[in-house]
Parts: sequence; C-alpha cells; structure tokens
Amino acid sequence: MLYHLLFPLSDRNILFNLFQYISFRAAGAMVTALLTTFLVGPPVIAWLRRRGWGQVVRLEGPKTHLEKAGTPTMGGLVILAATLVPTLLWARLDESYVQIAFVVTAWMGAIGFLDDYLKVVRHEPRGLIARQKLAWQMLLGLALGAFLLLHPLSANTPTSTSLPFFKNLHIAFWAPAFPLFVALVVTGSSNAVNLTDGLDGLAAGLAAIAALAFGAFAYVMGRVDTSTYLQILYLPGAGELTVFCAALTGAAIGFLWFNAPPAEVFMGDTGSLALGGAIGAVAVLLKSEFLLLLVGGVFVAEAVSVMVQTGWFKLTRWRTGTGRRVFRMAPLHHHFEKLGWPETRVVVRFYILAILCALVGLATLKVR
Repeated sequence: MLYHLLFPLSDRNILFNLFQYISFRAAGAMVTALLTTFLVGPPVIAWLRRRGWGQVVRLEGPKTHLEKAGTPTMGGLVILAATLVPTLLWARLDESYVQIAFVVTAWMGAIGFLDDYLKVVRHEPRGLIARQKLAWQMLLGLALGAFLLLHPLSANTPTSTSLPFFKNLHIAFWAPAFPLFVALVVTGSSNAVNLTDGLDGLAAGLAAIAALAFGAFAYVMGRVDTSTYLQILYLPGAGELTVFCAALTGAAIGFLWFNAPPAEVFMGDTGSLALGGAIGAVAVLLKSEFLLLLVGGVFVAEAVSVMVQTGWFKLTRWRTGTGRRVFRMAPLHHHFEKLGWPETRVVVRFYILAILCALVGLATLKVR
C-alpha cells in the first residue's frame, strides 16, 4: 500500500524513491511486524485470559507440561495480524506472488482458528475431525496448484520444480498431477509446523529461521542479475515475497517475546497452521519445494518421527498383538524430554539444527 501511495511522489521528494527498493520495504515490514506483536500481543493475551481460553494438556505427555494447563492459547491471532498487516502496508499488492501468499496464510489461519475454537471454546476435545482439517488443507493446495497451472506466474514451465545442488536439472510434473503435488507440499508443511508446536518458543523460532532463509531465496530469484550469476531460476516479481517473508519472520520473532519459556501464550493451531502454510506456499511459488526439505529439516524430522512412531506401532500390533514404539514419545522433541533434557535445552538445540539446515539450504545457491 505504501509503495502505491508514496513511490509515485518520488519526483517531488527523493526520499519517496526508497519505496521502490525491496530491501527497504522488507526491513520496514519486519520492523512493523515486530511492533505489531508488541502492541497487539498484551491486549490479546489479556482478552484470552479473561475468556478462560486456555491450553488443554495431554496427561500422557511429559509431567512438566501439566503446569502449562490453562495458559492462554489461540495466540496465533497475533501472528496473523503481525504478518498480514505489514504485508498490506509494505508489499506491492499488484503482484500475484504476494496475493497468493496472503490468501494461503489467511486460509490456513482460519482452519486453525476453527480447530482451536472447537477445542477451547466449545470444549470439543478433538476439535476439527482430522479428515475434515486435512480436507480443507488439501482443497486449498489443489486450488493453488490448479491456479498456477492455468495462470503461470513465470515463463518457465508451470509444472516444473528445481532441485537443490543442480543448476540445469528440473522436474516437470504431469499437468494433472501437479495440483496434487502442490497440495501435498502445502498440507505437509502446515502439519509439520503444527506437530512441532509442542514446546515454548519452538515452532515460532524455527519458523522465523525458515522464513528468513526463504526470504533470501526470494530476493535473489527475483533479480535477473543475481539469478543469472548464481545460475538459478529467474522469477520476475518473486522478489516481493522477500517483503512477505520479512513480515513473517518479524511476526514469529515478535511472538517469541510472549511465547519464550515460560510461555505467556501459545499460538495454537491458528498460528502453527498459518506459519506452516505460509512457508509451504512460498516454497511452491519459488519452485523450490524440495529445498523445503533442507531449510525446514527440523520440521521434516518432527513429522517423520510421528509417521514412524505411528506406522511401527500399528505394524507391530498387527503382527504380534502388542504395539511397540521407536521413540519414547512423538513428536521428536518429546522424545528428548522423556530422555531427561530440560525443555529449554531441546528448544535451543533445535534452533541450532534449524540454523544449520538453513545454511545448508543457502549453500545450494552457490554449490551447483
């Protein structure tokens, strides 16, 4: 919005010329997101506390989590506000990349809010039935895939995706299968972040790291000079996703102010599904879906741990009559808690691993 209002005035005052630069607007979006969380966070937390909308803790989880029962949840509303408002202010709203990322984030946040509402307000323990939640997520992914297929955002093959470490090797999907692939990426990403949201500050910090890395990719892929030099895909207009990713990073970091241990508020599905959906959408828009496996390596490990635990338990119960477990508890962060690691140690060490994953992802810009 600010770009459309102020940049046309650059012929009157040279200061307004700053609004043409993505780097300036990305910095503005991040600062605005941080300030938004600081302004919106306290009243939202107070409102949630007055309403008595607190977290329900599973009895089978780590015993240290029992003291968290009743902590205000649905704090993802703060993340949504701190992501979407700065995006509206600082991004170019005429770019389809921004429009799509905005819609996906809002859609996933709405699904998460409905799930939280049913669990916390209506006291329905299951919230949205799993297949209902999955259906809405898949519907969004299929719609996004179909839109990109019918309205390509770049001159590149609309169904193609790039592979990390390879400069000339791309995978082109069969057109009818492409929407399904997009749906799997967006749904998988949102659910992976959702599964990771189990410790104070964990999901927010990991999401900030991943969003910052993808912001860097969006910036270089949206510039013809850097993309040519690095021999990566050039996607005209994709640079605006840098502004969106900066807002997402600022929102996640700002939320950490209230979510750091001991947490004053939890993001709930409202925040975790929105964060995961946003990151997945950016990966799809940048044709870097497989890069998501590297940059979001910790999220992937968390999701895989749940699938392995569930699959092995069902298989052994079918074969022997008694289900067995690979991990002491899934997702993976709970396994380490069961081993006796303090919660803060798990969170910080997962941060370190996430930074390493992001650096490996960024290294693919040059190692090709």
